[in-house]
Amino acid sequence: MKLYYGKLSWNSSTYIVASTKKGLAFVGSPNQSLKEIDDIYHGADIIHDEKANSGVIKELKEYLSGKRTTFDISLDVQIGTPLQKSVWQQLRSVACGSTINYSELAEKVGHPTAIRAVASAVARNPILMIVPCHRVLRKDGSIGQYRGGVEIKRELLALEEQ
Repeated sequence: MKLYYGKLSWNSSTYIVASTKKGLAFVGSPNQSLKEIDDIYHGADIIHDEKANSGVIKELKEYLSGKRTTFDISLDVQIGTPLQKSVWQQLRSVACGSTINYSELAEKVGHPTAIRAVASAVARNPILMIVPCHRVLRKDGSIGQYRGGVEIKRELLALEEQ
């Protein structure tokens, strides 16, 4: 698999964004190295190409500046179990400014007793922000974990409340 990556700089953070020829495959955590892509897409051929990701970088900047609430880009996620892919697809239906808890998400994907497996799928989401795993909270309403860091999750949720 060939992944073409570029970098998004926003405030004091840099995010790696990677795509295939078919669509976006990865949005990384703030200030992480290319190792984060390799940890998810083991053995992928990772090629620097800013131009290949200019559209998604533009949309992410619009989102982060509060000017966009949905994304118009194609995704190409070639990894994941059927359950993980189902969870990631369902996450895309959680509207900007809304949240869902892990139990509700498990019910929506047809696995109401598989809450831990669903939580694990959320944690393995390769496309931060665009597949909005930051919108998933614990059942008690607390924030929970986030691959990008809890502080970034809080910031994204606050941004979407505006």
